[in-house]
Amino acid sequence: MIHAAHHFPRRFLWGTATSSHQVEGQNTGNDWWAWEQEPGRILEGGRSGDACGWWAGRWAEDLDRAAEDGQNAHRLSIEWSRIEPKPGVWDRDALDHYVTIIRGALDRGLMPMVTLHHFTNPAWFAESGGWLSESSPGQFDRYVRFVADSLKEFVGLWVTINEPNVYAYNAYSSGDFPPGIEDLNSTRQVLVNLVKAHAAAYRSIHQIQPSAMVGLAHHFRGMRPAHSANPLDRAVAGIRARMFNEGVPRALQDGVLRLPLKRVRLPDAAGTQDFFGLNYYTEESVSFEPSNAGELFSRGAFPAGADLSPTGFIANEPEGFWRALVWVHSFRLPIFITENGVEDAFDGLRPRYLVRHLRQLWRAANFNWQVKGYFHWTLVDNFEWERGWTQRFGLWDLDPDTQTRTRRASADLYAEICRENGLTTEIVGRYAPETLAGMFPSEGPGNLQVEMDI
Repeated sequence: MIHAAHHFPRRFLWGTATSSHQVEGQNTGNDWWAWEQEPGRILEGGRSGDACGWWAGRWAEDLDRAAEDGQNAHRLSIEWSRIEPKPGVWDRDALDHYVTIIRGALDRGLMPMVTLHHFTNPAWFAESGGWLSESSPGQFDRYVRFVADSLKEFVGLWVTINEPNVYAYNAYSSGDFPPGIEDLNSTRQVLVNLVKAHAAAYRSIHQIQPSAMVGLAHHFRGMRPAHSANPLDRAVAGIRARMFNEGVPRALQDGVLRLPLKRVRLPDAAGTQDFFGLNYYTEESVSFEPSNAGELFSRGAFPAGADLSPTGFIANEPEGFWRALVWVHSFRLPIFITENGVEDAFDGLRPRYLVRHLRQLWRAANFNWQVKGYFHWTLVDNFEWERGWTQRFGLWDLDPDTQTRTRRASADLYAEICRENGLTTEIVGRYAPETLAGMFPSEGPGNLQVEMDI
């Protein structure tokens, strides 16, 4: 039997990712709290409620678990509505609370990566027009400057905005996020303002903290033509991919935001990424559908026989992750995987999903691409936005009623990966033996010992 190891670079960051509203609980001052109270907004009537109890102090035990399992980093977010409950009014007690959490992470050997906007907005901001308002980039920048100046002693890795493409689409096109608008022109304007806000935040952070690394977390959804020989499938797949995946990252590269039927020049945005933060979950097949004008005459679906998560929300497509990494590499920036994971309450799919995706990430590292870290989504089950509590992404199971945590086998798997700083045949064989032959193919008889370090 072959014995092999895929090791990652020294000082590689291994962590998990969380966001404030999803884990803190009782976040009553933002637009999502109000949205949850409206009937029909959240699947099965779910509400964030106490979430994972982090604001009440349970962050400490969860970060203890992360550190004990060999993680050396953690991505978390700051809740804007707690820091600035009214325009220009700062809650220093809330700020001190975040300082305690971030220092707690550092004390546990976890390097913090801090996200400044993760889908939620202060209620006052939403009521004054939200991201449709021309004043929104300046309002966001005011908050960013206050936080960056307050936390510069503790934080060197900043994510300005999480998934601006997902936020703009879900809040202003599909209407699944507050404010629930379904309008293409609104979506365009919000994307413009989000790019402006990121650019302003990038420059403010660097003015306050020149040595900081600043980027955003971009959601890449793989899109492949359902039939590669069909020119119509190829065309609509390309259009969807360019619209969803390309717009914001290219604007941060060259200062031009390419929108449907429109280009907006934003020169201040050019060159405003010190690293590329990639969120990848899955890839879909896209086919031409003449009756579906609302989605540009296309339809996305998972291929027949795909390895699906329990609710069918994610297909296990690690080759799509590789294609995403190839695309990200074209930006010639350091790469952090800021989110990757799968919803799986039964923990049957997660082990093979995790090892197969990390195998693709190792391929990139083995080419000496600038792969710097991996943040698994997520540490403990949390409130999953419009899907409520119906999806479980955690390495740890959570009962939101009792706040009881239960360790899943995937927590053991990830702990071994973190401690090893890589994948070995022994680790994969223990947790996902069905993937072993594909990941470590033997090239002949005997007991071949292979070390695949970089």
